Amino acid sequence: MDRSHPGHDTTALAPAPAAPVLWYPGDRPAAFAPAEIQGAAAGIRQPLHLVAAPDGGGIGIAVGGATAPAAPGRRGLPLLGTLPPLYPEWLGDRSFGETHGTRFPYIAGEMAGGIATVAMVSAMARAGMLGFFGSAGLDPERVERATVELATGLAGKPNWGINLIHSPGEPALEDRIAEIALRHRVPAVSASAFMSLTPAVIRIAAGGLRRGPQGRVLRATRLFAKVSRPEVAGPFMAPAPAALLRALVGRGQLTEAEAGLAARVPVAEDVTVEADSGGHTDNRPLTVLLPAMLALRDELTAAHGYDRGIRIGAAGGLGTPAAVAGAFALGAAYVLTGSVNQATREAGLSDDAKDMLARADMADVTMAPAADMFEIGVKLQVLRRGTLFAARATRLYELYRDHESWEDIPPRQRDRVEQDILKASFDTVWAETLRFWTHRDPAQVQRAERDPRHRMALTFRWYLGMSSRWAVAGHGERRADYQIWCGPAMGAFNRWAADSFLAKPSHRDVVQIALNLLEGAAVITRAHQLRSHGVAVPATAFSFRPRRLA
Repeated sequence: MDRSHPGHDTTALAPAPAAPVLWYPGDRPAAFAPAEIQGAAAGIRQPLHLVAAPDGGGIGIAVGGATAPAAPGRRGLPLLGTLPPLYPEWLGDRSFGETHGTRFPYIAGEMAGGIATVAMVSAMARAGMLGFFGSAGLDPERVERATVELATGLAGKPNWGINLIHSPGEPALEDRIAEIALRHRVPAVSASAFMSLTPAVIRIAAGGLRRGPQGRVLRATRLFAKVSRPEVAGPFMAPAPAALLRALVGRGQLTEAEAGLAARVPVAEDVTVEADSGGHTDNRPLTVLLPAMLALRDELTAAHGYDRGIRIGAAGGLGTPAAVAGAFALGAAYVLTGSVNQATREAGLSDDAKDMLARADMADVTMAPAADMFEIGVKLQVLRRGTLFAARATRLYELYRDHESWEDIPPRQRDRVEQDILKASFDTVWAETLRFWTHRDPAQVQRAERDPRHRMALTFRWYLGMSSRWAVAGHGERRADYQIWCGPAMGAFNRWAADSFLAKPSHRDVVQIALNLLEGAAVITRAHQLRSHGVAVPATAFSFRPRRLA
């Protein structure tokens, strides 16, 4: 059709140009000066309007007022866009809170030896977060008492759990902790330090699996996997291995139905990427590790055709609001803190050790042999300042590595070990060690009787095990031997908290720390949003000072 024909009026077909939308101020003018921009940007819980300066002098932000098409006689500023409110609750993956019954995408991690106490886990749960009891290194009887206390005190709440740590030398211990978790219907279990999947992990992940009304597979216990390497993370993001499922069915620890459903879902739907943390760590930077894990997650989700997502969380090095904001910006579904919680009132650590942590700087950490994996040379990150533990533990490992038995060590070196490290004769320490393992795991005693090198390892492990207990109990006479798990996040936190109400350990509350880290992360995220939209945000808008938050 010839639209140039006089009978066709093309101007009638063109829409009328829309009037530009303007922002009209209320009781507060738009902010263009740096100090004004910072003040407005800090109001994260209200919409922020991006407006153009009337003289073409850049982009400002406006709060309140009204937006409407330009009208004769009204003076307003051109509206470029509006940022909706930003809440700390919204920083992570919304499905985290929906699944685990939390308000915030935040976890207080499972600091071993009961340092993550019942009180800490309870406080986190009641504040709308998630906490894991630090069951690693504790007798199963004590773990069960804590589990019962939590199950009773937090009845009906799904946002708490306990730790299951890998115990390659004591697989029966893993099984006992798994049994406790399942018997008491613990809502969540964090599996940490695992190098491969074990029957205990699969039993927790698959136990109680069932189909919901719409056919979706539902979990009785939600397994978190704390990992620091892609090759370890992969099996947790895949369905449970058929061989392990068959073995558990054969033992009567899983039903055929549970095993069948376990083949359709990942072992863990929450995977915590552990970067440069305290305790067991590979010291990897989060900015390197987290993107690799996210890519692996996407690859495995597509390969297995899951009907659900796998959430990837971040841990390690999170001691300031900026670090937490960075983790969420990288794509973390949730964050987990550890080191910064050890110097809180709720932590099961002596006041003496908390004071040492509160004085630590970022470089005041080092690596030392781990008690639970001593023979295979696994290390963990500990506090260096104020303690000789790392040097002394390393010396014990070197002697174990280089000699076949205690008697094989030159007499002068044996004397130094007894005087400077054990502070008792080898035979005295072995007698105490023997009593411990006779009760804990008699198989270790039998092996030590056959293998003098294993006897030496168990005796040296006495020092590594007791050093953390001395720190927990506050045995001042062994202060130089305190083993305090700690990452560089502790020093970063101390710098941030200096001269604030969080400076002293006696004022540090695990919930206040969490709320401040999340609030600060939201403020920093807002500043980044504004800067990426062209607002000249001052550098000071990217800092957040601790304050008492409700």
